[in-house]
Formats: sequence, structure tokens, C-alpha cells
Amino acid sequence: MAAQELSVTPAAISQMVHTLEEYLGVPLFVRLNRALRLTDAGQECLPYFSEGLDRIAEGVSRLQSVEWSGSLKVHSAPTFASRWLVPRLDLFSNQHPEIDVEIMAAYDLPDFNGDSADIAIDFGYGHYGELYSERLFSVNLVTLCSPGLLKGSKALKKPADLRYHRLLHDEAPNQRADQPSWADWLKAAGVKGVDPKRGLRFSHTNLALEAAMDGQGVVLTLDMLAAPDVAAGRLVIPFEIRLPLSAGYYLVAKRNSMERPKVALFKNWILEEAVKDRMASGVLGETGGGSPQPKGRKSK
Repeated sequence: MAAQELSVTPAAISQMVHTLEEYLGVPLFVRLNRALRLTDAGQECLPYFSEGLDRIAEGVSRLQSVEWSGSLKVHSAPTFASRWLVPRLDLFSNQHPEIDVEIMAAYDLPDFNGDSADIAIDFGYGHYGELYSERLFSVNLVTLCSPGLLKGSKALKKPADLRYHRLLHDEAPNQRADQPSWADWLKAAGVKGVDPKRGLRFSHTNLALEAAMDGQGVVLTLDMLAAPDVAAGRLVIPFEIRLPLSAGYYLVAKRNSMERPKVALFKNWILEEAVKDRMASGVLGETGGGSPQPKGRKSK
């Protein structure tokens, strides 16, 4: 019976008992034909052994409960958190009400030591050393503006019409040498006579997008971050010129963390949501490979 409960063979149980008796230096069982009977010493120790095993079982049960429920700390690039993750987080919470998700928005990737984070969403190149990583989205730079700028005497009908409108510069702390700028976009569009250095500058993507929705000008930023506003009609993409980036959004965690139930559930959920978005939206880029990651880069 003990062998069945522990899912081992009777011979293994016999060996365990023999090892325990050798360790204690006292026989615990009398061997009978096809049966075992506790010795007096075994009878004396049984309540203590039983209590110890019960405590171990309780500890294992609590550990399993913690791994399947409780708090899950998700570290996310700020704009990704506010524009993509938070609006659909209730989908995960409804599927797994036993897990309390903590969203920590910050530009730097956590070191995953201690209780800093269980899993992270980072804007980078996919080279994370010994960490587990999987690409969620590839991204492009696109122009975005209020639908109102497509109307009137100075309506945006062709790239050259940008001369009549203010350029909005997204200068979030992730800017790198390899990321295209307004100058690169204007060159790709064949536009002359527009100063790419002029306009309003914002240190956060959300601010730049808000200014664009208010009709203050045209912003050049990541397509997927504006996808909800495009879908809702608050923003439009006036020109189909897209500048692809080698960087993208990645799911990152310690490799041994991926075996934890809470982390695995969140990973599977967010990968499924990413696939749904890539299939349903023409704004979002496809997944793909990345380039070597420079030191000191930050996330949007």
C-alpha cells in the first residue's frame, strides 16, 4: 500500500526502511511472511514520524499553492505597459483569478535577483545572455496624426504636405544610434524643404501620442504602440512609408523561472495575445530575428 501511495516499487520501500534502520541503529519492523509488523521501538517512534511527514506534506502543499497562485511580478517597458499590456490584463486575471499580477513599469531591464521581477517585457535586440527570451513583436516607425489633419486647405495628402504641419519628436529614453529619425523618414519619402530638427519634443512616447491626437502635429513613432488609437480612430497613419527596426519587444526571464507554474501561465497567455494581434492587425509587425544588442540601451 505504501508503495502504491508513493508510486514506487515494494522493493524500493524495503530498501528505504532498511536504510532508516541502519541510520537509527534500531530495528523498526519485524519481517513476517508477506507482511511487516512494527517493533516496540517502531511503535514508540510512529507518532513522531507521522507528525514529521504530515508537516513535510503541509510544506509541500503550501509551496505548490504559492507557485500556482499569489503574486506575479511583471516588469514592463512603460509605454508597452500602458498602451498594450494593461488594457488587456483583465483577460489574464479572469482566466487566472488566483494570481495577483504586479506591473512594474521601468526603462531598465531588471536583474531578476531577489524579488525584483518574475518576468519582463523588454524593448531590445534579443541577446540576453543566459536569460530566456522570446520575441513578441517586431516594430516599424510610422507617421501618425489626428484624422483632422487629413481635412482642410492644408490636408495631409502626400508626404510633401508635411511642410504645413509641425513635426512631433518622440525622444523616449530608448533612442539609439541605429534608430531612424525624422530625417531618415523624410529622405525615404523623397521630401525636401522640411527641417527635420524643428517641432515639439517629448521625453515619453505617451506624451507624443497625446499631442498627435490633439492635432498638434505629426509624430514618428512605433506602429504597435499606437495600434489601439488607430483602431479606435483617434489616430491615423497618413502615409504607408514604414521604417523597420531591428529591435523589438521580447519576453525575458531567468531560465529556471519558466518552469514555475505562474510564470508559465503568464508566458503562454501573452504569447497567445501577441499572435492574435499580429494576425488581426495590419499595424503590428511580424516576429523575426534581431541584431546584436548594444550596451546601455533602454526600453520604451
